[in-house]
Amino acid sequence: MRHRYGDHFHQFADLLLPRDADGPLPVAVLLHPGFWREQYSLDIADALARDLAARGWAAWNVEYRRVGEASGGGYPATLEDVAAAIDFLQTLDAPLDLARVVTVGQSAGGHLALWAATREAPAVPLAGAVSQAGTTDLRAADRDGLGDGATSDFMGGHADERPDAYADASPIERLPLGVPQLLVHGEADDVVPPSQSSAYAEAARAAGDDVELVLRPDDDHFVHTDPSNAAWADVVGWLGRFT
Repeated sequence: MRHRYGDHFHQFADLLLPRDADGPLPVAVLLHPGFWREQYSLDIADALARDLAARGWAAWNVEYRRVGEASGGGYPATLEDVAAAIDFLQTLDAPLDLARVVTVGQSAGGHLALWAATREAPAVPLAGAVSQAGTTDLRAADRDGLGDGATSDFMGGHADERPDAYADASPIERLPLGVPQLLVHGEADDVVPPSQSSAYAEAARAAGDDVELVLRPDDDHFVHTDPSNAAWADVVGWLGRFT
């Protein structure tokens, strides 16, 4: 079922429940990839949402304002949308366990999934976060020109031009997150380099976080949206701690 968490036409999310939804159910907040750009939508995460619902999860597949929209997607609007969408869970008439809310995101969605754990005084705090080939270090992403300049487009400038904004938005600069985290990344990924996950995991552990890193030797960037792939099995296995 589709719900609106704000007035903008892209402020909505789809809630998928198990067929026999007695509850209270753990909640997976799905944050789709696409380098924060308007042409990519939550449809990319539909298959993962259906798979999680079949496994007994409530799947909250979130759309958000993105770069390229006249109404102001990008920093900080996209982050504000993610925060609002997660907190909106407390208003839903559904058998949800709000003590077991976990974010799951790929690529730019991985960035959002980790960042969401750092929200100040959230109405719905996270119990964990999953990053699939995530953009965890925005300064490095900007330096490396990932996605043909997607990071500077999202942030409204380069890191040396907006240092405070990058510090606010980049997960690696907001450590420790204080929740368990899983990072899954393919070593054959030529879109977001696996160093984004490995360097982040090292920094997060040094900061005291509980972080599991899975580097998959033959996987590219695009395997993570396919629930039949072994990379998704890694995610499902880790999520088992919340069921």
